[in-house]
This record gives sequence, C-alpha cells and structure tokens, in this order.
Amino acid sequence: MNQAPSSPPQFDDAFRTRLLELLCWRRDVRRFRSEPLLPGTLERLIEIACLAPSVGLSQPWRFVIVDDIRRRQAVLDNFESCNAEALNAYGDDLSDRYAALKLAGLREAPCQFAVFADRGTMTGHGLGRRTMPEMAEYSAVTAVFSLWLAARAEGIGMGWVSILEPAVIAAALDLPADWRFIGYFCLGYPQAEEDSPELERAGWEQRRPAAGSIVRR
Repeated sequence: MNQAPSSPPQFDDAFRTRLLELLCWRRDVRRFRSEPLLPGTLERLIEIACLAPSVGLSQPWRFVIVDDIRRRQAVLDNFESCNAEALNAYGDDLSDRYAALKLAGLREAPCQFAVFADRGTMTGHGLGRRTMPEMAEYSAVTAVFSLWLAARAEGIGMGWVSILEPAVIAAALDLPADWRFIGYFCLGYPQAEEDSPELERAGWEQRRPAAGSIVRR
C-alpha cells in the first residue's frame, strides 16, 4: 500500500522576509568569544548540513571534528606559514592593509572542524559524476553553506579559513589521500554581530550589485 504524501509546508511572506534577513546577516566570523558551545551542538548542525543536495544522492561530504590540541596546533602553524607567504607576495600598496586584516579565529574559536569530499564514494553509483567528477566537491560546499545558515540562525558564528595547504591539513588530520579538502572552519559565539562583511568594513573590497554577475545569451 502506497503511503500518502505529506502536505508540503507553506512559506509565507513573513517567512521569506526572515529568510532574507538570515542570508543578509550571515557573516564569515573571525572574532569569537571564548565560551564553548553546548555539548552536541556541532553534531546537530552537521545533521542539518547533511540535508543539503548532492550529486546522485552521493552525500560525499566528510566532517572531521578537530579536538586534539596537537592537530589544532599543526593547522595553526600551517596557517601562519601560508599567511606570511601571502603577506610577502603583496606589494607595498597592499601589504600593510593585508597585515591588519583578521583572517582566522584559530586561537579563539572553541570548536573547529574540517570538511572533505570523498570523490571515491560508491554511494550514488556515480550518477552525475562521469563528465563532472568535481560535483562531489560542489555537493560538499552546499552542505557547508547549509551548516553556516543553520548556525547563524542560532546565533553561532562560523569562519572559513582558506589560507592553508590542503595536503598539509590532510596529513595533519591523518585522512585518506583521495579525500579532497574543502575547507577548515571555526565555530563559536561571535564577539559582535555585524550586518556587513569585515573585509568590506576594512576597505579591502566592496560587495557588488548582482546585475554585474549576470550574463544573457
């Protein structure tokens, strides 16, 4: 006997307004308060993240919760090395501005995790990946963003640390060589709530109108 489908939820104008507010107030947080998250918070947010779409329903995301102090230190060491190289690569006109930026919360964030994509997973039987195997990574990114929004809805800040060497991080976390590094993330309560990106407030870059990203053919 077929089970009758459940009625879909109705999303009204009030909900859509709140959703837009959530999207507008999502921030890449670098400044965290020291208090820990409640036990089980990250695991619960990961469950929400796993509702994200994935190619062929492959669910290739792999969440690595990093609690070990030595592994965290290895990540911090790599960040500082990469950050120093990046600073030296900028010319005189940008080096001082770059040095002043707060680009990671690795010392302060109480919770840290990495996300990888398992390209070799047989879940989904390869559907949708024959011509575009990178869809596994794209799918993992959708999970990251889902977690980001869910965290922000609970007043929890999240920061994406991208100034890292993928091979070094994979080795530091002792993970399979064929897992593709997506990103390393800090999670915690933000020191302040802001409605604009910190890089915009620092004058590094400005958000551009969406019209400039549209091409018609």
